[in-house]
Amino acid sequence: MSIDQNGDKKVQGVSLRALPKVSLHDHLDGALRPETILELAGAAGIDAPATDAEGLRRWFARQCGTGSLPEYLATFDLIVAVTQTEAALTRIAREYVADLVADGVIYGEVRWAPEQHTVGGLSPDRAIAAVQRGLEEGEDDAEAAGRSIRVSQIVSALRQSDRSLEIARLAVANRERGVVGFDIAGPEDGFPASAHREAFDYLASEFFPVTVHAGEAAGPASIRSALLDGRALRLGHGVRIAEDLQIIEREGDEVQVQFGDLARWVRDREIPLELAPSSNLQTGAIAQWGEEMADHPFDLLHQLGFAVTVNADNRTMSETSLTRELALLVDAFDYDLEDLETFQFNAASAAFLPVEEREELVEMIAEGFEH
Repeated sequence: MSIDQNGDKKVQGVSLRALPKVSLHDHLDGALRPETILELAGAAGIDAPATDAEGLRRWFARQCGTGSLPEYLATFDLIVAVTQTEAALTRIAREYVADLVADGVIYGEVRWAPEQHTVGGLSPDRAIAAVQRGLEEGEDDAEAAGRSIRVSQIVSALRQSDRSLEIARLAVANRERGVVGFDIAGPEDGFPASAHREAFDYLASEFFPVTVHAGEAAGPASIRSALLDGRALRLGHGVRIAEDLQIIEREGDEVQVQFGDLARWVRDREIPLELAPSSNLQTGAIAQWGEEMADHPFDLLHQLGFAVTVNADNRTMSETSLTRELALLVDAFDYDLEDLETFQFNAASAAFLPVEEREELVEMIAEGFEH
């Protein structure tokens, strides 16, 4: 059965949307509803590239389908421009939680860069508080509707700027107010994690969890820097770790692979890969392997035992959801419920939560898949 118009699909008679899911790599400013973008743009006197939601969806699809990460990132300029107030940040955070609930997500970590939302005079600390207020309102809305969800913040610094230490300190200062991790995002190629070593040293001294965008627009050297300089506990995308694998022989479904030292370390240490299939296609991250979902090295990494997780990355830019990403993978690789459960177990185990809460998530996922 094919994916329906809402991105859902039934696997072994079960709706993917109904299954409990964990979202680790999702950008807040990449997840706005087109209708909300237009309303916020109108209120702020900002011209949008379309006058209706459908037109805006088509614009994002055109701009993000070029195979270029820099051009993909350029679409964020509009969204950042319309989210420069506390009210706007609280609104989009609340709507974000509602959209996760509708997608069957029971735990999410949403990342965003506070330094991008200070043009109107808002301080990064107040911006974080505004987003946290929206997330908690969304959680309360879900509870009132008989649903359960928890969403935490990952604070991102921009790798092309010089504010990473400041943002790292901000993240740690808010660790008791909803912030569970730190990330560096933005243009990867030419901006290695090593340039932010001071921030990463500080985070390590505070025992604060780190994930780093690496292995998306740059290859194994970027992943190596994320691990050694950033002390990353997870890899944001990390798909190009497959470049450190050499296929020796392929016979049917059997593949004989030679591991490089980096790939073996990532696999053996079970360092989670925050893979985002549709986004990886759009940005050209998997261009050397092909241009179709079936060409994505996701399945190779899964079969070799890497800790793969499935993520939407930017729901607006990719017109997607976690349910749709799973459905696309099922169509491409014929996964069954056991495979999909494994992906969710991987994500739950990788969450930036205390071990007791991670174990509780694993139990919730097991119960949801069983029933």
